[in-house]
Amino acid sequence: MFVLELTYTVPLDRVDALLPAHVEWLNRHYADGTFLASGRKVPRDGGIILAVGEDRAAIEALVRTDPFAVEGLAVYEVTEFLATVVAPALEPYRQQLPA
Repeated sequence: MFVLELTYTVPLDRVDALLPAHVEWLNRHYADGTFLASGRKVPRDGGIILAVGEDRAAIEALVRTDPFAVEGLAVYEVTEFLATVVAPALEPYRQQLPA
């Protein structure tokens, strides 16, 4: 599982101008099952996305396709973790520690 933290690098008016394209990008990846949750950070200097994927390289390539990243409005930090304890709703995503 991955925590994708994006941090804006420009004023919010530029972020807001591209927000519809970013939301469309998010919706595509909710539809394909990659994204589980997302939202703005407080204070509003970026956002967080909880994502699933088998391969860190693929997730890193995916975040480079976000319109915010493409246009240089945000940078991403990708943190991979093993979700070994989850709420019942996330049970399909529970992971095992390596042997």
